[in-house]
Amino acid sequence: MTARALIIGAPRSGSGKTSVTIGLLRAFARRGVKVRGIKTGPDYIDPGFHAAATGLPGLNLDSWAMEPGLLRHLANTHAESADLLVIESAMGLFDGIRSEPNRSGAASDLARLFGVPVLLVLDVSGQSQTAAAIAYGFAHYDPQVSIAGCVLNRAGSERHRTLCTDAINDIGLPVLGTVLRDPTLILPERHLGLVQASEHPEMDAHINRLADAMEASLDLDAIFNAARPFEIPGGSNDRALAPPGQRIALAQDAAFTFLYPHHTHHWRAAGAELVPFSPLDDEAPPADCDVCWIPGGYPELHAGRLAACDNFRMGLAQFAETKPVHGECGGYMVLGETLEDADGVTHRMASLLSHHTSFAKRKMNLGYRQATLLSNCPLGREGETVRGHEFHYARVVSPGDDTPFAMIADGLGKPIGPSGGRRGHVSGSFFHAIAAG
Repeated sequence: MTARALIIGAPRSGSGKTSVTIGLLRAFARRGVKVRGIKTGPDYIDPGFHAAATGLPGLNLDSWAMEPGLLRHLANTHAESADLLVIESAMGLFDGIRSEPNRSGAASDLARLFGVPVLLVLDVSGQSQTAAAIAYGFAHYDPQVSIAGCVLNRAGSERHRTLCTDAINDIGLPVLGTVLRDPTLILPERHLGLVQASEHPEMDAHINRLADAMEASLDLDAIFNAARPFEIPGGSNDRALAPPGQRIALAQDAAFTFLYPHHTHHWRAAGAELVPFSPLDDEAPPADCDVCWIPGGYPELHAGRLAACDNFRMGLAQFAETKPVHGECGGYMVLGETLEDADGVTHRMASLLSHHTSFAKRKMNLGYRQATLLSNCPLGREGETVRGHEFHYARVVSPGDDTPFAMIADGLGKPIGPSGGRRGHVSGSFFHAIAAG
């Protein structure tokens, strides 16, 4: 059976796309549908919720960072074991950067590239018939993007629902259900977005509440039928990030979770073995591995505990004497000399690089990045360009004296300058890699 696919889009962030998506994923799974979630754009957290709702790994598809061939390869691989793909948009449906056609990072790129229709989630709080004007604009803004119907979210009453529904039906768009305002359906957040699914104390119960709400409020049969068969040409994975080694020691615990699912899938498919270890449990990277990868996450929330993990720090230093160690964002922070937490307390870190970082002196950094590597490293060869992004509030307060790791530019190619550091076999930066450039 060919999988069907549907994009969950909205006019803006905060409209309720994630809650609707998670609820639909669990509701369809309850029906015996083999449903899988996909998130557009650079987002580590929502794929974890998709996996929790379905019991199957999530996926990111980023039209700016990934060439169309890689997008097709990843999407087809994900669809092989699915009846239904539910693709959650980042931000607003058309929100991306100015770039070549269908390379903006917006979910609308995937709607055009793959011919996938959109279910539009409208937060109708504070409005009624105006919701129809918004829906009309979406339906006519881009003739290559098909709006299959609308879901109304956060309606205040049955009268409110009727006013919005009648107005939208009058412009020729079906309303496939309405979710009434319910504060208990809101997912908890922190500074980088939602609290991760693995940290939510009652995650499964909350997902079931969302599924109950979707089953009671939405026409699941109509939504399934609105999805179109997902039939796209095969792609290529030659622009995927190559495995950094044969046996990869992967830091993995509550402090280090931000590694894209497509990386781990590709690395395993290429024959690499991922060997997890927990810095928070004072574990060092296994000595029989040939590279250590420390992903991003929330080390700033665990800085005191990490500082007390002597076995981790000493074992990491011993590993780095002969083998590559790479840190992304939070991993980069831990490789430095010190990390200042939100309370202004400074904690010692691994001291394998010479920079100092602070979460108390915050400054948000957010955006696509192109990193040109200045030496051979776990991300690639000297001179190669890797596409990715930055999203962090911590910042370097003392740069140290290490050699820069890469020269970075923004998503439009405007130079930003040197990024990160490297010393011996150790490298790291705030840059998160998504795909080869």
